[in-house]
Amino acid sequence: MSDMWGLTARGICEYENRILLLKVRSKSSHDAGKWEIPGGKVKRHEYFDEALKREFIEETCLEINIDSLYNVIQNDYTACKSNEKVKSIQLIMKVSSTTDKVEISEEHDEYGWFTHEEVKELLENDLLSRAASKSFKGDEL
Repeated sequence: MSDMWGLTARGICEYENRILLLKVRSKSSHDAGKWEIPGGKVKRHEYFDEALKREFIEETCLEINIDSLYNVIQNDYTACKSNEKVKSIQLIMKVSSTTDKVEISEEHDEYGWFTHEEVKELLENDLLSRAASKSFKGDEL
């Protein structure tokens, strides 16, 4: 069987020098209780920028503008429903919003706006999801 590949788009949203992170719900099978960058899978026949905007609205109710590419990582995982191994390429984009008013979905337990120093502390204390850790590791925020 050939490898399955997936594409995910995530956005680092800054508002007044703070970065938006979402806490993965405690019942999740991946990264439960860790902080992650908003975003999600790109659906078949969907452009990644449309997927990122859709995911932000679904997860945070924020309308965003996509500003630039921040990072590209590979974050492999096992699909929950099919138990198949997926090699995931994740596009990490810098995005902006005109507000910091967030309403989270059921996918997350809470949200927070973190300073760059606080994000570094979360990284050092292993409190970020695998994808977020890979995205921020070694980079200047």
